[in-house]
Amino acid sequence: MSLLRALLVWIVIALVGALAAQFLLADDPGYVLVRYGGIDRTTTLVNAIAMALGAMVLVWLVVTLILLPFRSWGRYRETRAQSRLGEGLEALHLGHYAKAEKLLQQSADETPYYEASARVAAAQAAIAREDAVAARAHLDRFSDRHPATRAIALAEIALLDERPIDALAALEAPNAQPLPPRGLALRADAWAMTGHAAEAYGLLGALRQQRALPESQLAAREARWAAASLREAGEGNVLAERWEALPKALRTETPVVLAYVDRAVALGWHDAALRALETALDARWDEQLVSRYSALEIGDAAHRRTRLERWLQAHPSSSAAMLGLARLHQTRQEWPQAREHLQRAIDLGAGRDAWMQLGDGYAAAGDDHRAQLCYANALRASRNQPIVTLPAAPAAPLETGIETRDAQGLPHLANDRDLPPRV
Repeated sequence: MSLLRALLVWIVIALVGALAAQFLLADDPGYVLVRYGGIDRTTTLVNAIAMALGAMVLVWLVVTLILLPFRSWGRYRETRAQSRLGEGLEALHLGHYAKAEKLLQQSADETPYYEASARVAAAQAAIAREDAVAARAHLDRFSDRHPATRAIALAEIALLDERPIDALAALEAPNAQPLPPRGLALRADAWAMTGHAAEAYGLLGALRQQRALPESQLAAREARWAAASLREAGEGNVLAERWEALPKALRTETPVVLAYVDRAVALGWHDAALRALETALDARWDEQLVSRYSALEIGDAAHRRTRLERWLQAHPSSSAAMLGLARLHQTRQEWPQAREHLQRAIDLGAGRDAWMQLGDGYAAAGDDHRAQLCYANALRASRNQPIVTLPAAPAAPLETGIETRDAQGLPHLANDRDLPPRV
C-alpha cells in the first residue's frame, strides 16, 4: 500500500511539473535534438522534461520491485528476532533457562540490532544453569563488536566467581574505553576485592559524576572502602595521609574510626587512637565506639576515667561506659565500685561481656562459687538462655560489740542488749 501511494505521488509531481513547464514556455516550447547511432530525434523541451521525469519514475519503480523481496525478508527476520528476544527474556525471567538461552542465541544470530542485549541475556541464562563455559562462548561471539558490553558481562561473571583480577583484566581492555557507568562501578568493586581499597575509593568521584549507583549505595561503599584503605595502610605516614584526606564527616563513622584505631594501636600511636575515639564520640554517640574505648588499656587511666564519667552523666543508660568504668575500678582493685557498675550494666542488658567481667572480679576476690555462676551466665547470655540469679551476698559481721562465748560454748556479743533473748 505504501509503494502504490509513493508511486502515485511521483506521477502527480511529474504531471504537475510538465504542466507548469508547458504553461511557462507556451510561446517558445524550445527545441531538443538527440542524436544516437546516426539517428536524430527531436522534440520540445517540455516533452523532454516529461520523458526524463517519466524515465526516473520508471527506474525507481523497477528498482523498488527488485528490492521488495529482500526488504520483505529482512523485515520478516527482524520481526522474528524481536519475537524471540521477547520470548527469551520472558523465559529467563520465569526460570526456563535452557529455553531462554536457545531463543536469545537465535535472536542474536538473526539480526545485529539486538545482538548485544540478546547475547548478554543468553550468557546470564547460561550462568543461571551454572555453565560458565557456555556463558563465555556467548560473549566470545561478540568478537570486536560491542567491546564495552562484552567487557562488563565478562567482569560480572568473574566477580560472581570471586575472580577480581580477571574482572579488572576484562575492564582494562583498550577497545572498551572509556567505560560506561556500570563498568566504572564494577572496576571499583574489583579493586576493593583485590585488597586495593584506596584505588576503589579514588573512583568515587567518577562514580558520583556519572551517577553509576544510587547515593545510598555510594555512601555505604565510601565508608567501607575508607575503612578498608586504612586497614591496608602498611606504614604510619600512609595511614596519617589517608586519615587526614578523609572528609570530616567520614572520620566520625563507626567502621572508619574503628579501622583507624586498630591500625594506630598496632603502630603504637596510642594518643592518636584515643583522640580519634574521643572526637568521634563527642560528635556522635555510639555504643560500639565506647566499647572499643573502654577495652583499650592505653593512655592515662585518670584521663580515661574522667572521660567515661562525663559520658556516663550525659548517657546514663550506656552499658558500655559502665563496663569501662568497672574495668578501670578493677584495675585499681576497687572491687565494690566495679561490682556496682557491672550490676547496673547487666540490668541494662550488657550481656556476656558484663557477666565475664563480673566473674573475673569474683574470682579475684576469692568467691569461686559466684565466679562460676557468672561464667555460666555469660554462656547463657550468648545463647539467649535464661539467666541464673546470683545468691545474695553474706551479711557483714556486726561490729557493735566483742564476740564471747557462754558456758555452753555458744557465741554471743558482749554488747548484746538489742539482740533477741536466746531460748
